[in-house]
Amino acid sequence: MQNKKRILVAPLNWGLGHATRCIPIINELKSHDFEPIIASDGFALSLLQKEFPELQSIKLPSYNITYAKKANSFKLKLIKDSPHLLKTIKRERNLIKQLVETENLSGIISDNRFGIRHKSIPSVFITHQLKVLSGNTTWLSSKMHQKIITKFDECWVPDYKGKNNLSGDLGHVDDLNISLKYLGPLSRFQGKDLTTKYKLLVVLSGPEPQRTYLEEKILNELISFEGNVCLVKGILEAEQTIEEHQNTIIYNYMTSNQLEEALNSSEMVLSRSGYTSLMDYAKLGKKAFLIPTPGQFEQEYLAEKLQKENIAPFSTQKDFNIDMLNEMKNYKGFVSDEADLDFKSLFNLF
Repeated sequence: MQNKKRILVAPLNWGLGHATRCIPIINELKSHDFEPIIASDGFALSLLQKEFPELQSIKLPSYNITYAKKANSFKLKLIKDSPHLLKTIKRERNLIKQLVETENLSGIISDNRFGIRHKSIPSVFITHQLKVLSGNTTWLSSKMHQKIITKFDECWVPDYKGKNNLSGDLGHVDDLNISLKYLGPLSRFQGKDLTTKYKLLVVLSGPEPQRTYLEEKILNELISFEGNVCLVKGILEAEQTIEEHQNTIIYNYMTSNQLEEALNSSEMVLSRSGYTSLMDYAKLGKKAFLIPTPGQFEQEYLAEKLQKENIAPFSTQKDFNIDMLNEMKNYKGFVSDEADLDFKSLFNLF
């Protein structure tokens, strides 16, 4: 029997979005007779190990990305952290040299990990950020990101190519000398016709300390909310915990199947405006209220874009109060539009 080609799938550990959007890719690799190997660190690695316990997994060096405590210090903190990031990328490159030989890899799929590539085998970079927003240094951060992407054989953008898209200016840039393929939104979830169980589903995610700040604020606001609420903290721990407070059921984390069921049985969703979450809502045709992570230009841009398009309202974290959810009735919500992606031809690269 012929050995399956082994493909390394390596998402960045920054929130859980990079890992969760790799889940459909990993499933498709398996169904097209490849052998995926998972590689990441921290919560992203834990999530994929829980999702695919049968697959080999490898721990990668950690970028150790956290947010500044104050939103306006976000860019300064990234600049301060950049020597560590550069060292980590170098460690990734050295590790990949070994893995290509010891694991007999036939291809690499890196979701925003800059050092996970190798010139001797096909290497793919997944990103929805061809343009990287950083305020008055957007031109520089975009050029630097694009230069990194050109070192890969292909760049896969999880969005629609045309005007009706989710990522707007982030994923659609003219005159790039990069081999681009648009995949349509990537989601691990399927739409299901379920009875409504919750009036509101709250999904928290993203790096600390901002995740905790938002959790504390929302729990305080929910005291006056009428209707059943499910709140998912987005903290991956060894054991799942479930607490109940009045009309609210609180999970530390949910498995993919549990979250799929919760999304399909909820009237509306309250969450960050992280791109992976938006892809999930687009796939399921949800109504959502968005609170961008303070100081993260990308999430702020996406929230503003969706509000302008009358898809979803948003609020800053500082100004949010629970009565704002009433605004959602004036918005059309996300519309499910199945993109029929030919994975067989996509995987021909390997």
